[in-house]
Parts: sequence; C-alpha cells; structure tokens
Amino acid sequence: MIVRIMGEGQWRVDDCHFVELNKLDDELLAEMESGDGTAFRGTLCALLDAVRRFGAPLPDDSLEPSELILPSPDATLEEVRDMLSDDGLIPG
Repeated sequence: MIVRIMGEGQWRVDDCHFVELNKLDDELLAEMESGDGTAFRGTLCALLDAVRRFGAPLPDDSLEPSELILPSPDATLEEVRDMLSDDGLIPG
C-alpha cells in the first residue's frame, strides 16, 4: 500500500504492518475523542514514525496514487479530526 504523509512524501508499506498501524490509529482516535492533546501528539508521531520505519520511501518524482493519506507531524488535533472517518485515519 502507498501511504502519503502530508508535506513529506510517500512510502510503500507492506500490508503485514497494518495491524500495528491500526493499533496506533485506534489509540489516536481515543485520544482525540477524550481531547488529550499531549497523548494525541505522541501517538501521531509514533504512527508516522512507524510508517517511516516499516515503509520504503518512494522517489520524490514518483507519481503513485496514495491509498492512505496521513497528516503532517505538526497537524493540530482539529485538523486531524477533520480527516477522520468512522474507522480513524486508517480504514479497517
């Protein structure tokens, strides 16, 4: 799957890593619902770090369609809330 981190680029992430990514996404959703901005920031950074760690970066000139778009590391709680679906940032 191709994952884009807004403002950074794209990574190809194998599907086997989405169990861990979904756990972080669930934590992020719970922190957003509770309004815990400090925990939200830490979990958002952990989610983006996991994408970077598990994924292989695509070249900057690659124009692959992104199947998943994640917010930038400095996104606010409100900006991320606007990006959410019922499943969080990561469907499933």
